[in-house]
Amino acid sequence: MNTLFPQFCLGCDKEGEIICSDCLSLIEISDFVYCPFCTKPQRVFGKGTCANHRSHFLDGLYFAASYQQKLMKKMITQFKYEPYLKIIAPTLAFLIITYFVKTKNTQIFAGGENPVRGPASNGENSLFLPVPLAKNKERERGYNQAELIAEILAGYLQVPLITNALVKIKKTPQQVGLSSEQRRENIRGAFTVQSPALIRGKKIFLVDDVFTTGSTMEEAASVLKQSGATSVWGITVAREPLAQ
Repeated sequence: MNTLFPQFCLGCDKEGEIICSDCLSLIEISDFVYCPFCTKPQRVFGKGTCANHRSHFLDGLYFAASYQQKLMKKMITQFKYEPYLKIIAPTLAFLIITYFVKTKNTQIFAGGENPVRGPASNGENSLFLPVPLAKNKERERGYNQAELIAEILAGYLQVPLITNALVKIKKTPQQVGLSSEQRRENIRGAFTVQSPALIRGKKIFLVDDVFTTGSTMEEAASVLKQSGATSVWGITVAREPLAQ
């Protein structure tokens, strides 16, 4: 297959891999946790949001890198849109895992027992949930990009993954190009929890590809907390800078 359909690196066009190790090493991985709702991202310690944004439903955000990096943007764009490069999923999940190991934040999944990887029983109070797609969009693409990433993370971190508890029930226009307020209105009422018993009393980790204004994750977190989730944290490959 490699002879008939060779792969070329998206970064340097070298034949062999979809992202070569040299280009992958150039992606700058985040060192810290930032409040997801600050216009100018502010580092936080111990909590996921700054004091000014504790009223939000989303408790915090973990992201591997800035979306401003050229190769990062190219990978995610070709993963989400045509040519729909599904093969990029492991590389994107690897970047998130690298971030957790680098910042020693994998302990959050194991109740602080192990800074690298928790025991198999650590899933008792935690769940991975991918941000759902509308069914028509998932059929068009052939997959939910957030679910592919979440499957790899859940397997590595030994935390249960549930893909059918949070569902999208409203068709929404693309968020790209909309203002923050338009994004909030666009996504309002788009999600529902069809299995509240699976959510009740759990710490939820919502997985997606890019965090922009946070309107999608905030709406999902609101619905999840109404169904009994104790906390909801976002995990994304990249964060797009907020408007200044």
